[in-house]
Amino acid sequence: MTMAHGRRVFVLGLAAAPVTLVTSPLTAQARTIWSADEAYDALLADSARVIDVRSREEWLETGVGAGVWPISMHEARFPDRLFAAKALAGSRNVGLICATGGRSASLLRALRQARYDGYVDISEGMLGSRRGPGWLAAGLPVVPLDAALASMPEELA
Repeated sequence: MTMAHGRRVFVLGLAAAPVTLVTSPLTAQARTIWSADEAYDALLADSARVIDVRSREEWLETGVGAGVWPISMHEARFPDRLFAAKALAGSRNVGLICATGGRSASLLRALRQARYDGYVDISEGMLGSRRGPGWLAAGLPVVPLDAALASMPEELA
């Protein structure tokens, strides 16, 4: 192999590396904003937990993402349940999802200002936003609210 050919292969390899890194689950873990697809992939890989912070009425209307814990920020004991979910998640990140990313982004900002880490915003939400189509339009699975509540750990009830 000639020196020029070797450099070309190396440069082409470097050019491809960022694309590989951007799609890597490890990179998704390091960021504080995820797409709905990234969140679902992390759930499937057991590398994250996800909390749906919407209201009970919203859950009844659309269902809850499969594997997602419904913990409404509009109900009593939300902070206790939020931190209990993080404790159960251990070293895994906890994704926060709402309808369109507004509430989850505000919650993430408050958590970061209070110096809590290990939380990420699923900014396109269940219904979609300027960041993406959302959980529902992406065709990700949902379950009825009663099934989501039944699958939650006792500590979060």
